[in-house]
Amino acid sequence: MSQSDQFNDDTRRNVTWHSGAVTRRQREVLLGQRGGVIWFTGLSGSGKSTIARALEERLIDEGHLAYVLDGDNVRHGLNADLGFSPDERCENIRRIGEVATLFADCGILTLTAFISPYRDDRQRVRGLCGDDRFVEVYLDVPVATCEARDPKNLYKKARSGELREFTGVNAPYEPPLHPDVRLDTSEQPVAVCVQRVVDYLTGERFLFPPTDPSEGKA
Repeated sequence: MSQSDQFNDDTRRNVTWHSGAVTRRQREVLLGQRGGVIWFTGLSGSGKSTIARALEERLIDEGHLAYVLDGDNVRHGLNADLGFSPDERCENIRRIGEVATLFADCGILTLTAFISPYRDDRQRVRGLCGDDRFVEVYLDVPVATCEARDPKNLYKKARSGELREFTGVNAPYEPPLHPDVRLDTSEQPVAVCVQRVVDYLTGERFLFPPTDPSEGKA
């Protein structure tokens, strides 16, 4: 074991999780909603950010606290040191999964818009957040449609060889096997897609406070 590994092991042994005096349920009672992570996944150009932003606006208009964590925005700061190799993609999702889970613990409806190409990475975030607080929304859009949109000319650059490790062209995408919500923006307008997610959140009671008042004191 290297000195660096020994140092990291020693450091981890001295790190302890500190729980606050205020519980998640108390925060949820205050906000009148149940915190969760709504995880949008799909190819570049499938509409993840568009739907997430429209959903955020809808939720805010209806009095719910929601926030979008966008893939490009996160790579400007928190994950600015990461590239797009398979290992770096995994680390990108690991970090944002940790942040999204903390946001959900605050009672926030956290909307994430990431390609997140690997099933194992998405499943790991689900396990971290909790199955009852993680909603996987799959933008199931044909690659031809995504490429036709191509607002950043990324597919064109990938086809020409200028851009390497690009999902859907020269890097794999593993679609969800059993997403909680499946959307196709090539056939459904934005408003319909947003409504479908809202319907799911309503049915799963994310948009309501805890039903048992005693839960706010647990």
